[in-house]
Parts: sequence; structure tokens; C-alpha cells
Amino acid sequence: MPKVLISDKMSPAAAEIFSSRGIEVDVTPGMTPDELRAVIGQYDGLAIRSATKVTKDILAAATNLRVVGRAGIGVDNVDIPAASSHGVVVMNTPFGNSITTAEHAISLMLSMLREIPAANASTHAGKWEKNRFMGVEVTGKTLGVIGVGNIGAIVADRAQGLKMKVIGFDPFLSPERAQDLGVEKVELDELFRRADVITLHTPLTDGTRGIINAEAIGKMKTGVYIVNCARGGLVVEKDLKAALDAGKVAGAALDVFSEEPAKQNPLFGDERVVATPHLGASTVEAQENVALQVAEQMADYLLTGAITNAINVPSVTAEEAPRLKPYMKLAEQLGSFSGQLVESGIRGVTIEYSGQVATLNTRPITAALLTGLLRPLLDSVNMVNAPIVAKERNISVTEVRSDKATDFQTQIKLTISDERGGRSVAGTLIAGSKPRLVSIEDVAIEAELAPNMLFVVNDDKPGFIGAVGRALGEAGINIASFHLGRQSPGARAICLIEVDQPLREAVLKQVQGLPNVVTALSLTF
Repeated sequence: MPKVLISDKMSPAAAEIFSSRGIEVDVTPGMTPDELRAVIGQYDGLAIRSATKVTKDILAAATNLRVVGRAGIGVDNVDIPAASSHGVVVMNTPFGNSITTAEHAISLMLSMLREIPAANASTHAGKWEKNRFMGVEVTGKTLGVIGVGNIGAIVADRAQGLKMKVIGFDPFLSPERAQDLGVEKVELDELFRRADVITLHTPLTDGTRGIINAEAIGKMKTGVYIVNCARGGLVVEKDLKAALDAGKVAGAALDVFSEEPAKQNPLFGDERVVATPHLGASTVEAQENVALQVAEQMADYLLTGAITNAINVPSVTAEEAPRLKPYMKLAEQLGSFSGQLVESGIRGVTIEYSGQVATLNTRPITAALLTGLLRPLLDSVNMVNAPIVAKERNISVTEVRSDKATDFQTQIKLTISDERGGRSVAGTLIAGSKPRLVSIEDVAIEAELAPNMLFVVNDDKPGFIGAVGRALGEAGINIASFHLGRQSPGARAICLIEVDQPLREAVLKQVQGLPNVVTALSLTF
């Protein structure tokens, strides 16, 4: 039974989902890093919000961990490279709080433009400063949205309902998508130049960190307003403070800060700044949604292998998982077969998908194949980190797809190039789910890969089969199946023999020493 730890405050619905699906769950919010490190090795899954920091040290102690689920969109509290190297899937819930965060951004914008927080404090203090608070209308103003993803798109929609003109900067926003959203796609400098209000809805990356700084503010209109409900590091706070004091920026509304919890900040105490304590996702509906979503996603992965909203591994839907499973098994076996034959450094991998398999989501299949290929050569390789390991070792990976069938309705062919040349192996599925090897070095052969195999390359001459059978029989090795292939009489031939137990070194050497044997290897699957 899988076991999951919930280490942050989360809706009780999450624990109920895990339990109802047969997963053991412990709920222990507020753990210190040392406390988490001491127990994390017991768990297959870790469900978090923003408080838990999943660091290299935590991951190094997480010997059984398979998945981290973040109830929310931001995963900057998870060391993604370290998680990937340890083979841990990292998931988030990008849609569960999108509406809530978008609504908060609009609320902050309106509060800032109408000076509602300051007016509220003044009125509660018994003052009636009606002439002091002169607000600004949004109708007809230009809203610049930086990051037109899930949340940014909702903000754009709500802003259009307020009769604002919306322009957007997002490198991944296609012209067609922009047109559907009613957003004018512009470059970042043009957005700075034209926007009356700028709102941020982009992840925090090396490319976006400090995107609002002194240089950027210098390109903006005098009297611009800035809203940030995304991540604190997007805004250089001291530069924003200087711009407010200089009158370049008329106001700011911030829900996130560079250091949280934010007890002190250069922007605090300034009436031109509306500040809230990271409330973007803080509604009853959003908390329930992200808790339900992360629990379902983690349970699906732990129980069925389905991968949804993963940050560091290809997604596999619950519908795809059973269909992809036999192809992934075939791919891993093809990779393992080739990996056990490799004698020198791998330079490149070409994977040809033909027929039915070419119409599927092949990224998980490729990851499975690379896992099989690299596992005989390296420890701790799995589907999550295999593509990364290949890249780190400068192994080029090329996928070729053709929906035209070969001799089989579906086929995967793997070609390895190494310092000694290259080799190829191909396989298919029999009856839709049973992996079969169908060629080695373009020599036709049909074989099921069993736990223990003897692979022999020999000169095609009489007496070979009898000699191998005799050698194995004298050693007490039982033959379960025997598969032969050759391109032409008298040429090189290939033999795959399924045996009932692993071959001892002495037996393998005896086979290698038989007449006409070129290569003999013991393989395990």
C-alpha cells in the first residue's frame, strides 16, 4: 500500500481522497526541516503547499519518494533539478486556483485605483476626508498583462468586462490564441510604453526574475500602476519604492513579496501601496479545489501510473496509461537489450515509431526506452531522470514517426550509435499487449524477452545448435525456448535462447569458446 505525507495545512478532503483510494496517509503540518528529513524515507508521496521546502537534503533522505504534489501553481519551494535526478515526479495544480488569483488581481487593481484601503482606514478613524481620495476610472484604460497563461487569460477577460483595452506579452502566446482572448500581443518594451496598469502573471524563472526593475520602470508611462499577484521576485522592491517616491509610479498593489512571510519591507507604510499577505489563492473554493486536485493526481500516479500536471516528466492521462503501458514495457525491453550489448560510449539514439504507436503520446515511451538503455550502465535511472541523464552525457535523442505500418501494424525500432559504429533492434506488440523482438541488426527474429537469455552471434554453419544445446545441457541449464535468425545461408546468424536460470560465468565462457561463435552474452530482463 502506498503511503503519503501531507506536511502543510490543507483541506481535510485531500486526506479523505487518499484514504478512500486505499492509500495510507499521515497529516503532519508545521514540521521543521529536520523533522521532515527524519521521516520522509517512509513515504511514497509528499503533498505540500508553500510552507514546506523540498530541498536537496530532503530529497536525499527520501529514499522511497516517488511523487511530490504541490496544491497550487508555484513550485519554487521544490528543488526541481534535484527531484528529477532522484527520479521524483513533481506535480502542481495549475487550474485549481486560477479564477481566485485572477479575481484577487482585479480586486487589488480596483482597490489601488480608488484608494479604498486608505479611505477605509480614514473613515474608521472618524475622519470624513471625501476630498482627499480622488480615484481613477478603469474604463478606457490600457491594461498590460505580462504572462497570458491560465491566470493572465482570466484577468484579461475580466478586464475587458470592465471596458479596459488589454495588451499582453507572453513568448508562448500564439497570434490565434491572442485573437481568441481579445488581447493584442505586443513585445515587452511596447507593453511598458503603452500600459496604464501593468499586472504580472508569469512564473519566477531566471529570465523573469526582476522583470520590473529600475530600467523597466524608466520605459513606462509616468503615473503607471503596477499589480503583482504572481511571485515576489518579479519586482525589485527597492526600485519600485524609488519610482513611487519620484512620482514615476502612481501606485502599486502587491500580494507577494521577495521574502515571505514579509514582516518588513521598504514598501510597507506607503499609502500608495496596497499590500495583502499572499491571498491570491485564499478562498474556500480554491483551497478545496487544489486539495482535491493534488490528491487525485497523486493517487492516480501511485496506483495507475497516470501523470497529470507534472513539471519534470511527460504527462500521461488516466485514459492513456493502460494503453501506453505495453508500449512502454516494449520500449524499456528494447532499451535494456541494447544497453546490455553496448561496449563503448553511446553517442546517439534514434527511435523510429511506425504504425499505430506513432499516433500515441510517445514522450513517456521514449523515457521508458532511455531508462532501459541506461540502467545497465548507470545506477538509479528511471523514467523521470533518464532523459536528463542522457542530455548530461551528450547523448543525442532523435524521434522519427510514421503512421504507415511496416511489416507489423505497430513497431518501435531503436538504433544506437557509439564509438564502434551502431546497432539496431526492433519490436512490436502481439495481440495488442505482448512485447516481441522482431529484428536484431535488421535480421528477422521473433522472440519474447524472458528474465534470463543467452544472446549469441555466430557464423551460420552446421552443428552450432547441437553444440550450444550440449554445452548448456552438460551444465544443467534447461532451455525454455530457442530463436534463430539469419540474413542469408552461411552469413552471420543470431540466436536468442531463453534459459531457466542465470548463466554462470564458466558456462558463458564455454559457449563463447565454441566453434563459429563470434559473440555470446548473458542478458537479464
